[in-house]
Amino acid sequence: MAAGRERAARLLRQLQRAACRCPSHCHTYSQVPERPTLGNTDYAFEMAISNIRYGEGVTKEIGMDLQNLGARRVCLMTDKNLSQLPPVNAVLNSLAKYGINFQMYDNVRVEPTDQSFLDAIKFAKKGEFDAYVAVGGGSVIDTCKAANLYASSPTSDFLDYVNAPIGKGKAVTVPLKPLIAVPTTAGTGSETTGVAIFDFKELKVKTGIASRAIKPTLGIIDPLHTLSMPERIVANSGFDVLCHALESYTALPYNMRSPCPSNPINRPAYQGSNPISDVWALHALRIVAKYLKRAIRNPEDREARANMHLASAFAGIGFGNAGVHLCHGMSYPISGLVKTYKPKDYNVDHSLVPHGLSVVLTSPAVFAFTAQIRPERHLEAAEILGADIRTARIKDAGFILADTLRKFLFDLNVDDGLAAIGYSKADIPALVKGTLPQERVTKLSPRPQTEEDLSALFEASMKLY
Repeated sequence: MAAGRERAARLLRQLQRAACRCPSHCHTYSQVPERPTLGNTDYAFEMAISNIRYGEGVTKEIGMDLQNLGARRVCLMTDKNLSQLPPVNAVLNSLAKYGINFQMYDNVRVEPTDQSFLDAIKFAKKGEFDAYVAVGGGSVIDTCKAANLYASSPTSDFLDYVNAPIGKGKAVTVPLKPLIAVPTTAGTGSETTGVAIFDFKELKVKTGIASRAIKPTLGIIDPLHTLSMPERIVANSGFDVLCHALESYTALPYNMRSPCPSNPINRPAYQGSNPISDVWALHALRIVAKYLKRAIRNPEDREARANMHLASAFAGIGFGNAGVHLCHGMSYPISGLVKTYKPKDYNVDHSLVPHGLSVVLTSPAVFAFTAQIRPERHLEAAEILGADIRTARIKDAGFILADTLRKFLFDLNVDDGLAAIGYSKADIPALVKGTLPQERVTKLSPRPQTEEDLSALFEASMKLY
């Protein structure tokens, strides 16, 4: 009898030793020691995008969306030109149909400034809105993001959330109100991202706010809205898509970016190229190669314009998480230091270098420079854009991509470099000075750059053809 009890006790002890150590089933679980992080580079990336809805005429659903959100006081943001056009009318009709109470702010500036942001923020704070709708291009959507942020954090100083080193770059921890973005251009992809860009007039340079917290709740992509876009707006918007795709695909890999954040809330929105962003960037690039020229040349080509509208969102998903690098970093002073240039098809009362144009003018020089690192990606991009690479040497990848881009731009009647929009070699020091604070993006270049490198890139971009 005693021997039987001993055998039973021994069996129970064996079962206990073999028991599951899963924390859900066992109270004796102990934390596994953390594996030390090697070096100071990141080891992870994350994807953050808005919900996206696509379809011809889908704008008519926006009143129902606001009803479903329980919105009682809505801020509708747009600009003066768009306020008279079909995209805004479609939104107004839906708001009226579903009895949505709203106030319209149509004073958004094309290529916003810190002051135009502040004006919109003042309107938003006064209105005490519980939802936002942005109808327009990147300027409108970015302005609405900023208005939502600062109205939700009314005691914050404007520079608190602005990217360092110009601002403090604080993490956004306050809850924001729902924001529905209705893009009317096929370019910025702002409906998918947590980025808002503006001209900081005091320094004559572009900067912005970057946080996953400010991305729209929903992006409504209605290809009908692109049918009213004039030729050069289609072109310049498309060049932004082109560079979003190229830059995010060739960016520094996420696991080579430093520093590694001590808390995931501090992981930047722009993290470096990664396997998921790569898929979206390449897909967007293929659409650009197939449809951009058609979309520019024929406003009745609904297939081309609809596909470019999607490509803008696809590229936005890519660069919104991977980031961009030198083309964008160098574009900010190109826009910020504009002299007298006024582009065709833009109904504005101020000098303006459209964002997509400011980005693409440096692209041949930039990719000839960056192709020393990851040349196979540069060569792949050149092939997608039409280059014959069957006999190409990998060491020539940068020159091949640069030449492919020059031909692409020449075919689309793009201005012949920075000199054609009012700049000269005498402006290069100021352009370099304006690029240096853009480290949020320039540090994602696969190849590090010095001030001398930047000077050479600007000089090489003075004339393209």
